[in-house]
Amino acid sequence: MRHQTKEERVADYLREGIISGRFPRGSKLKQAELAEKIGTSITPVREAIKLLEAEGFVLGSSHRGAVVAPFDIHATEEIVDLRMMLESKLVLAALARLTPQHLEELRELQRQIEEAAKKDDREAVRVINYRFHELIYMAAHLPQTLRFVRILWARYPFDLINRLDNRIERASIEHREMLSALIVRDEAALLVALRMHIRAGWDEFKASYTD
Repeated sequence: MRHQTKEERVADYLREGIISGRFPRGSKLKQAELAEKIGTSITPVREAIKLLEAEGFVLGSSHRGAVVAPFDIHATEEIVDLRMMLESKLVLAALARLTPQHLEELRELQRQIEEAAKKDDREAVRVINYRFHELIYMAAHLPQTLRFVRILWARYPFDLINRLDNRIERASIEHREMLSALIVRDEAALLVALRMHIRAGWDEFKASYTD
């Protein structure tokens, strides 16, 4: 895996926390508290928040500080289409680069997802889901494409979707289909599994959503 700076490690921690719902939408990110919790100085926290602000995960304000960006349903349909396009590009590029070690790590993450789903541990499933996709997409070695995907993730309601009844169990099954296609290097099956995974969660959420 690539070497990460302190700022990048903190950004990963915050990005994962926002996607998992550990840092709720609209909540304030207090730099001093985060630095103490992570065990670092305020400087890498400040720089990480700037990075996440550029990606859209947080909103900056001179008087309120950084807050986790709210959800906008009206923008999400386009986001879903863009996710399918860009993540398809990443997963196909990754397919040729995934090593046996990568695949073993993905198998372990899938085991963790299934275990967390059985316990109905929604936050754990969201965290592991993020790590599963991040591991694959990092292997693609397409940093600019991944950057744009992260911008889309910042605006996608992962936390709200995973509150749906039995959604985490269905997501676990969808991940298993993706992993099976990755193991046998089946491009067509992989694209179908990925696109169904992205589309299914959004369609289920949209059908249940009320203002």
